This record gives sequence, C-alpha cells and structure tokens, in this order.
Amino acid sequence: MSLAPDPDVPKLLPAVAYNPWTDVRKREDVQKLNVSFPFGTHSYRLPVGYSAALLRRCVVYGRAGWSLGEHGEWAKYSNFDVATRVPLIVFVPGVTADHNTPTEPAFPFIDVFSGSERSFQYDKVVRNMVELLDVFPTVSALAGLRGPKHCPEVSLQVDLCVEGKSLAASFKHKEKKKNAERLAFSQYPRPADTPQENSDLPDLKDIKVMGYSLRTWDYRYTLWLGFNPDTYQVNVSDVHAGELYIHEDDPGEDTNVYSDFDHSQMMRKMTSLPQNLMSAEQNGAAVPVPDGSHEDEQRSGVKERMKEPQKKGILVLI
Repeated sequence: MSLAPDPDVPKLLPAVAYNPWTDVRKREDVQKLNVSFPFGTHSYRLPVGYSAALLRRCVVYGRAGWSLGEHGEWAKYSNFDVATRVPLIVFVPGVTADHNTPTEPAFPFIDVFSGSERSFQYDKVVRNMVELLDVFPTVSALAGLRGPKHCPEVSLQVDLCVEGKSLAASFKHKEKKKNAERLAFSQYPRPADTPQENSDLPDLKDIKVMGYSLRTWDYRYTLWLGFNPDTYQVNVSDVHAGELYIHEDDPGEDTNVYSDFDHSQMMRKMTSLPQNLMSAEQNGAAVPVPDGSHEDEQRSGVKERMKEPQKKGILVLI
C-alpha cells in the first residue's frame, strides 16, 4: 500500500472546505503522533518562515543536529556528525549584502559598517572550522564591540568570559594556515556502557561515562572515559570504548576503525580538551594504545590524512 501522492493541503484552499478528520485524531495511535490541529505541519512551517524573514537581522543557528534513523538512532543524543553538525547563518551589513539589490538598511540608526570596503564576494566560499562557542566573540567583533575576555583555565569565579574565538577574519576571505589542523570538539554523557532507560538524558548523579569527540576535516575520533559526577572530572586512563571514522572513505560514520590504528597521535590532540582532562594527563594517567596487530601501511595512511586534512567543510559562514 503506497502513500497518497498529494499529502499537502491544496494551495489557496478555503478554510471552510477543509475536513480536519477529528474522528481519526481520537484514535489511540494517531493521538501519539501529536499532530497539530487543524493543519498538522502548518504550525511548524510558520516559525520556519519567520526565521527565514529574520536572516538579515539575526544570527541564525541550530541548537543541535538530529538523527533521522542514521546508525539505527533518532534524535540528538550522540557524538555523531548528524547530531552535532548544525547550520550557522550570519548576515553582516555592508559585507555579505547583495549590492545589486537595493534594500532597507538593516540597522537604520547606527551602522558600524558604513564606509566599509570589506564586501564579501558573491558565491565566495571560505572553509574554516566553526563551533557554536565562536558565535559570541564573532558577533562582538563584527559589531565593533570589545568582546569578553577568554576564559581562564579555572573560570568558576569569573562572571563573564568566552571559550570560543572570533571568526571575523572569515569575512575577509581568510582561511587558517594549511599546516594548522582544524579541530572541533563535542561531548555527550552516558550512565553506563550499555543502553539504559536514561541513556539519552542521564541526571548528573547517574553519569558514569563521558564521550569526548574530536572532529577534523577528514576524521572523527571519540573516547568514552570514566566520569566522576561528584568531582566533575574524567579518568583519562579509564577508557571504556573508542570510535574512529575516516570521512574520506566513510562520510556517514558507519564503520568504526578504532581498533585498527595507533591512537597516540590523536591523544596528543586531546590536550585541547577541558582542563579536567588535561589535569589527569599531567598527573601521570596514561591512555592505553591498542596492540600492534595491524599493518604499518594502514597506520601510516591514516596519519598522513591527519597531517593533511581534506578540505571538506564542517560549517560555512554565509
């Protein structure tokens, strides 16, 4: 049995002509779908359209990605690319505007970009690694404001600071140097090594494992480490599991090759993670390296790809 070929409400249909199928909505299985009354997805499209109308006035970004069945999962509770990669759209007056189309000024009172010659070329693409931590310092810099200071290693007593970096240089067509590897981090907690009822949203007291994920242009490396919810620290020597996906061969992150390679090089990059992880390393904790049962060619191959990351963008500022 196939689905209806025209599931959408006809354009310009008079509201009085619509049959809201109220009898079907009362059935138990349909109630679980929580379909908005009366037009279903109509209410969902309204905020999407409103967001589109604000593109020239606001920074628009997604809070999280969303799995739609990839890897046998749904929703956003993982370190996979589909759950951590989000859109980020930035409109910079006088820089990213289409100068061929006259428009009302986005900022009619004070325009800090007046006289600016930093016009962004049409269809120009700059590939830089982007994290949502970068939004605050980037917007501050683009608005001509002095942004908050960068957070110190211990920031519990600091009222306001940022951990991200300004991406304002991206709008000047500048990419990071080729020899500077681009990194982005994410993390997600788990209550146990096997799926539990609270695996997606564990309470702090129940978190026993923390997954730290490192994303470069062409691979994702994730370590699941023992976590102490009382001290908020991880034990870097307590490795519960690991993941490694080479995006050049596996863009969907479907084949975990963690056990195939020496991880010492990637562990050195993990020193960029939060201070509690660095402290564990400095205190002498060691991360076990898998046995060398695989061929050196495989190891050197992945290392070469790590040294020269492929230019496959994570996020593109628009």
